[in-house]
Amino acid sequence: MNTSTENINTIVDVRAIPPRDRHSLIFNTFDSLSSGDAFLLINDHDPKPLFYQFQAQSKGEFTWDYLEQGPNLWRVRIGKTENAAPPRACGH
Repeated sequence: MNTSTENINTIVDVRAIPPRDRHSLIFNTFDSLSSGDAFLLINDHDPKPLFYQFQAQSKGEFTWDYLEQGPNLWRVRIGKTENAAPPRACGH
């Protein structure tokens, strides 16, 4: 597990975002990253289902590092690997 906050350009705190809007916000943020950059996701529960969605849609193009794991707050550094595709023009 990488505990570094290197290359974090954005913090996405989804605790106040309606659940139906969270994943699109997160994937749009990921899509806008340059290779090697990352954002910090803050959530009030373990975002493990999101991890599985990243595996299905962006396998090999992302990193996932828990920086804090509950019980009331989860912080995850989500990065774009160096070999990832360039930023996409449209979201998921």
